[in-house]
Amino acid sequence: MNLARDHKTTMMVALGLLSLFIFIQNNHAYQFKIGGSGDWSLASSSSYDQWAQKNRFQTGDDILFKYQANEDSVVQVSESDYKNCSTASPIAKYSDGHTMIKLDQSGPHYFISGVVDHCKNNEKVLIIVLADRSNRSSEAPSPSPPAATPPALPPAPASEELPSPPPAPGAPEPDLTPAPTPSEENPPPPPNGASLVIVNFVCSFGAFVGFSLLYF
Repeated sequence: MNLARDHKTTMMVALGLLSLFIFIQNNHAYQFKIGGSGDWSLASSSSYDQWAQKNRFQTGDDILFKYQANEDSVVQVSESDYKNCSTASPIAKYSDGHTMIKLDQSGPHYFISGVVDHCKNNEKVLIIVLADRSNRSSEAPSPSPPAATPPALPPAPASEELPSPPPAPGAPEPDLTPAPTPSEENPPPPPNGASLVIVNFVCSFGAFVGFSLLYF
């Protein structure tokens, strides 16, 4: 009794751990530090573009910006504001000094420094976010073209048909009676009552053993 319960508990724990592992694998997101070090400043601005091009960003990932809260900030802007270093119409603005931004949409994301002079000296970064990490395409595969149907062969001329060979001397006449259709054949006899009782007993016993192992 205790052995069966311990076995059942072990199986439940193993299934739970397997489910948790699969969930973590499918939903794992990465945390990137801006520039590789997380430093968001004019001193590190020359490395941002090269760093962004070397990494693959996908939806669900995070970007960490670390800076002096009273000296700098992070502003998410449109493409035109990114090129012009304009902070007049920001999409989002952060100034806490330790900013974690989640990349929740695919496509380009533009970030610039809130200090215009810093932005003009390349303290800005363009991050291209790819689609979801599972790499499954949402587009249905295109159907394959149907196979070409070979052209039908013309029927042979009547003059080319070969006559049936004559029967051998002394051979019996061939039976030209048509074979009986399946509906005319005798159906198989139904199973007797004893075989049905045995089948029902085996099924009931198997179900009883299964429930005993599951609950005891």
